[in-house]
Amino acid sequence: MDFELIAEAFPKLIGAVDETLILAFSSVFIGFFFAIPIAIMRLSKSRALSSLAYGYVYIFRSTPLLVQIFLIYYGSGQFRSFFEQIGLWILLKEAWFCAIFALMLNTAAYTSEIIRGGIQSVPWVQLEAARAIGMSGFLMFRRIIFPVAVRQALPAYGNELMLMVKATSLASTITIIEITGMAKKIIAETYRPIEIFLIAGSIYLAINFLISRGLVVTENWLNPHLGKRRTGKRLANAK
Repeated sequence: MDFELIAEAFPKLIGAVDETLILAFSSVFIGFFFAIPIAIMRLSKSRALSSLAYGYVYIFRSTPLLVQIFLIYYGSGQFRSFFEQIGLWILLKEAWFCAIFALMLNTAAYTSEIIRGGIQSVPWVQLEAARAIGMSGFLMFRRIIFPVAVRQALPAYGNELMLMVKATSLASTITIIEITGMAKKIIAETYRPIEIFLIAGSIYLAINFLISRGLVVTENWLNPHLGKRRTGKRLANAK
């Protein structure tokens, strides 16, 4: 193990963390707002809307993310003249846009299913009570369905956040220098993959550890009664 190389490479890999975080959180943020209407379409009584949303989710959940990135980055080049005419080539020619776009589409498919499951877990009695006091559909969704669904879906959504941080490593295949891209660059110069990938893996581990701790704090904040219940159980067991 070359500890001198580790000490030299560590600052370079740390310097690429911001690229990874931008990729991950930009795609997750945009994908979340894209996932909400997809989840609502999946729950729609309209067969056309439900089928359209189901098809989107099925395609993006059933094909590799790497293939999706390649189709957007390399595939769009085959239709360059068309995209130039409609003004989209200025975006599609950029690796950053293609990476965020692919990651966003992918995470939106998974997130829509998480949100759909959260919405379906809302107790029926709460909906009946809301209707009984005359709440409109939109008001009921904003004040009851969505807040409860978020609480129910948070653990699963936390897993999706951590998966997306790891998925950003695929952006290195289209010239983006994030953590994995920087690791590959250093390995090409030093021919020492074990030391470099150990550092890269440790950085991903640290990022996801911080995310998981943040999610635990958020979950306890959204569900304070669960924290009190756990404390009560611990005190009862201690006695």
